Amino acid sequence: MWRSCGERRGVHQIIMGGAGPVTTIGVVGLGAMGSRIAGRLASMGNEVYVTNRTRAKADALIGRGLVWCDSPSETARSVDVVISMVTDSGALEAVTSGPAGILSGLSAGKVYVDMSTVSPTASRALAGRVAARGAAMVAAPVSGSLPAAEQGSLAVIAGGDPGAYALVEPLLRQLGRTVTFVGDNGHALLLKLAINISLGVQMLAFSEGLLLAERGGVDRQVALDVLTSSAIGSPMLQARAPLLLDLPDRAWFDVTQMQKDIRLALDSARALKVPLPSTAVADGLLSSARAGGYAHRDIAVLLRVLSEMDATTEVWELGSTTT
Repeated sequence: MWRSCGERRGVHQIIMGGAGPVTTIGVVGLGAMGSRIAGRLASMGNEVYVTNRTRAKADALIGRGLVWCDSPSETARSVDVVISMVTDSGALEAVTSGPAGILSGLSAGKVYVDMSTVSPTASRALAGRVAARGAAMVAAPVSGSLPAAEQGSLAVIAGGDPGAYALVEPLLRQLGRTVTFVGDNGHALLLKLAINISLGVQMLAFSEGLLLAERGGVDRQVALDVLTSSAIGSPMLQARAPLLLDLPDRAWFDVTQMQKDIRLALDSARALKVPLPSTAVADGLLSSARAGGYAHRDIAVLLRVLSEMDATTEVWELGSTTT
């Protein structure tokens, strides 16, 4: 039966007061990853409250018994732990600030977990605003595909308030095959960006090698089999290899989100004076993919982008491409 957010308010336990395990959780942001996180938490026996800018995205979850809230603020007021999963730093500001934002619903004893991939600087600043409300924040970006989110086999990288992390670690372990505490909020985000640098660059290099073999007369399936069973065949490449044979209509990780993370990494690198030359080239190819109409296709589309390019295009020109 459908229930409103306010009907259950006050029933949950305040975990920082030591009353018991986390059972009441809010999820703000029901995109591809956020909706799966909410569904996974509900399937593990938690009472889950949800909200999203577009309510239609919550209909399937409400049908499964999850509780709809009208705003991020109402969600935060109604639960022990509130989680956000949004697309970027701008979206995070939108769901946290103002009278309807998460911050206005936080109070002493609450824990806020942001699982978005955003700027490390933005996450650190938000942690200070959360602390000013008497609550505690953990940044917990994740690495993994949509199927991994459904199965609870994500890799979760956590940083922030150590006491809050200790409280929500069991919850994070319902979502992740590995859960690692790495330091402060910014450290968690920097490590997530480091992972996504490798994801983007590996996918590009793998596509280059595959195209080279194929243009030289090697069957694509044969080339895929050889490459993925060789020393370069990382678990990520092995999992994604079938996507290069049959590009999915629904992206596991689309070009726009990949480039967002690549550019966050480049911004952080400039601030830290770290050279990221292969990352810059990947950024250029992702710009070419977006210009070619592939913004919302899986990053496996990089093979198609390369195959459509003029062979005389200089690599260093790609590294300086902007949108």
